[in-house]
Amino acid sequence: MAASRPDGQKTAYWGVPWEEGYGYPQARQVGNEVYVSGQFNHDEDGNLVAPAPLDGKGKPRDFSAMGEQMRTAYANIAKLLALYGATLEDVVEETLYVLDMDAAFAVVGSVRKAAYGTERPQCASNIIGVSRLAQRPQLVEIACKAVIGAQADQAR
Repeated sequence: MAASRPDGQKTAYWGVPWEEGYGYPQARQVGNEVYVSGQFNHDEDGNLVAPAPLDGKGKPRDFSAMGEQMRTAYANIAKLLALYGATLEDVVEETLYVLDMDAAFAVVGSVRKAAYGTERPQCASNIIGVSRLAQRPQLVEIACKAVIGAQADQAR
């Protein structure tokens, strides 16, 4: 399932089961702002990409997939933003929720720079350590706010 925005709607969806179960859109436009719900390591069919192996208690036991999970989350954000005519260059603020701060810091710089296509991404960024995320094999979730046309403002 590709990300979609029903005609005339300000909201976007992946069509994955947790949208219906939890009751939320993946993104919502208000004026020229786009609010993107937390994105994580799933493909367009809702299958997890690079899931972390779990221990006997259902907790991740290996954090080496952090970078791949981040790349997938940023790719999902880019696909959602494209539905509104926006790109990652329009992101003005992001928040990363991570299970392991050390694993995140080991890869976040290079992953962010690659995702944004610049050595100095022009968005405010927060990183917060949490004890659990929605899917047990999930190591990171990224939420953001974009302002359509922000990249044009940066060029001035």
